[in-house]
Amino acid sequence: MKGRGKESKHRILILGASGFLGNAIYKELCAYFKTFGTYNTSNKQHEKNKHFFQYNIEEDDVYEILDIVKPTIVISALRGNFSAQLIAHQHLAEYVFTNKIKLIFLSSANVFDAYSKYPSYETDKTLSHSIYGHFKIKIENMLLRMPKKQIVILRLPMVFGAQSPRITEIHEQIKAKEAIEVFPNLIMNVTNDARVTQQVHYIINRNKSGIFHLGSSDLVHHDDFIKEIVDSFELNNKVIYKNVYTTNDDRYLAVLPKYNLLPKHLQLKSQEIILELKI
Repeated sequence: MKGRGKESKHRILILGASGFLGNAIYKELCAYFKTFGTYNTSNKQHEKNKHFFQYNIEEDDVYEILDIVKPTIVISALRGNFSAQLIAHQHLAEYVFTNKIKLIFLSSANVFDAYSKYPSYETDKTLSHSIYGHFKIKIENMLLRMPKKQIVILRLPMVFGAQSPRITEIHEQIKAKEAIEVFPNLIMNVTNDARVTQQVHYIINRNKSGIFHLGSSDLVHHDDFIKEIVDSFELNNKVIYKNVYTTNDDRYLAVLPKYNLLPKHLQLKSQEIILELKI
């Protein structure tokens, strides 16, 4: 296959490849590129895989793995201690800059969680009231000082998928007859692991850089969307919901694309996520 030969020139390192999204990205890319990943907790499956390295963000130096793998692209899907992540990303940024390679950073819609009146677009100023959003902004700002061609920032809304922590939690709550928290005043957009991995693959193939908003093209109310998901499970037992009101008015937490638009086949609507969960 011509395409495969062309694509395989990259060596890709995914930091956090044992997490939900990191692992989905690894599975998408490993057939096309020399793909390596890191995992934190000891796992037989990962120990056997010669392309996986154990990496404890609080104890290990990311330089060691970078020196072994010599990646042309690093994808950061790291989770864990925020201050340890900041140090790791400082080292990562230095390595990326010095070696003139590319870094793809998975950020979050929470970089805009201080704005509630409108959806957010790629060039909007970031501002957050949450510790998580504030932490993501710090890393984004660090990366935005680097040459534009070397950086990709992917801002993600809530990510769903059959194996996602959110769906797993919903199943567990239903089983335990616990209330599922819903936010009736929250207007958001959403995505799933399948679409994010395809979008990452496209961005690598087309050598794209800059900021991308990878949410659905439509907006949904959190409570409606969660209830639709639960309805799609077609359960017989009664499900309990707990309405959580953080404000009296509707508030937005949505990342919509305006400038860095991906092709139509890579965009998605919220209904597609629900349909894929049914399969």
